[in-house]
Amino acid sequence: MSASRRRGTTDELGPDEPEPSGGDPGTGDEATVEADEPERGSDLLAALLDGMDAALCAFDADGVVTHWNREAERILGWTAAEAVGRHGFAGWAVRTADAEEVEGRLMSAMRAPGRQVHEFALLTKDGGRVLVRTQSAAVRGSDGRPAGVYCAFSEVHTQIDLERSIALSEALFEDASWGVVLVDADLRPAVVNAHAARALGIGRTAVLGRPLGELLSQGVEELESALTHVLAEGAPPAPAEIWVGVRTTEGEKRRCWRSGFLRLASPLAEEPVPLGVGWLFQDITEAKLSEQEAALLRFRANQLHRAARAAAECEDPAEAATVHLDFSLAGFADHAIVDRLAGDPAGSRTGTAADAPVRLVRAAATPSGAPGPSQLTGHAGLPVRYAKGHPALQCVERAGSVRASADDTSPEATRTWATARQWPTDTVHALCAVLRSRGRTLGVVTFLRGPGRTQFERPDATYAEDVAVRIAAALDLAGLVE
Repeated sequence: MSASRRRGTTDELGPDEPEPSGGDPGTGDEATVEADEPERGSDLLAALLDGMDAALCAFDADGVVTHWNREAERILGWTAAEAVGRHGFAGWAVRTADAEEVEGRLMSAMRAPGRQVHEFALLTKDGGRVLVRTQSAAVRGSDGRPAGVYCAFSEVHTQIDLERSIALSEALFEDASWGVVLVDADLRPAVVNAHAARALGIGRTAVLGRPLGELLSQGVEELESALTHVLAEGAPPAPAEIWVGVRTTEGEKRRCWRSGFLRLASPLAEEPVPLGVGWLFQDITEAKLSEQEAALLRFRANQLHRAARAAAECEDPAEAATVHLDFSLAGFADHAIVDRLAGDPAGSRTGTAADAPVRLVRAAATPSGAPGPSQLTGHAGLPVRYAKGHPALQCVERAGSVRASADDTSPEATRTWATARQWPTDTVHALCAVLRSRGRTLGVVTFLRGPGRTQFERPDATYAEDVAVRIAAALDLAGLVE
């Protein structure tokens, strides 16, 4: 019978042909596979031991070394061939005087439940000493009885560094006094500490996985651009100050966050694989606003000083008034108008004429087109056609500042609003300050802002009143000269 015939199945055999010797049709190739399995298991175990980040050795019940991986070789210098088969650590990995104590502590794990942690000094092959921290536990046989001990160890400073890193991470995400957010590669929050959750106005779990655009109404583009840059290029050299608008149940809150960014990479990969970005921020809104306010006050005080120096060199007091007007516009307004009271020969509103209708005459104005110095409008004496309730008329009647803004900021609506008040068509916000000198009201100065600026606030009114005092003094002197 041919060999191929003999390797066939039993269905192919004839009635007179005997079955293959051995009696078991599966003892051929299957027996070979079963014989290979222990060898493959041994190879897998060796690969796992050598691939561990921690040093590992094992002892049998008699204290003989049975396993020794590459990390143990790296730390102590002894190879597996030199270590396996030795009885205990005495005389080679531990000083003879310490051997009994060390071995007793290691082998006691056979009789103790769970793992035991110890610290002691081991000897390196070149004679040095290394302080290690060990974790040992019993190895049990198939019958459940202790068959040996395994011992995983690492250098103490390495273990301490790991514990410090873990402790620092837990402290940052629990007790830190600044916001800490771990952002994944999709720019979505993955972990948020309690401080950051309060700053975002939402719970710690509710913020996870949500796009930043759902949490912030302003500053999202700048923040996402910074995160993308960190993922691609790494951490910036200095913190960044980012203004954001936080969505809250009470409305939008504008905050300034001083932010630092760190790129997080996996330590287990051969090449750096970005896990996300660590974003740390601190709310500096109050300090930033105070800083901006102080800088603004310094600038405006400097402008008033420069204007006074320049006005002192003007022979014509009316020209000095326009000098004050021009200096006040820098960083404050886009246009300005000076209107004087008409009807009274002295150009003033006294207490006896307080009930008379208010009529204003244009005295000076800044050009509404191309920028340039303020211009005196001459002495035509034609009243400006201000409608009843105009902010300038209210300012004279109250002898105090008046602010006004367009309700509708669409181009057509603002153009109609400004035209009805005899202002340039691009005006959106206005501030009127009364001109008073020697106890009399001389007129009103009006500052105008376009759509690119914010509305006037109370600090702006204070500055406008300081400018108005200087303009009023110059106009009063001009009336006396005339």
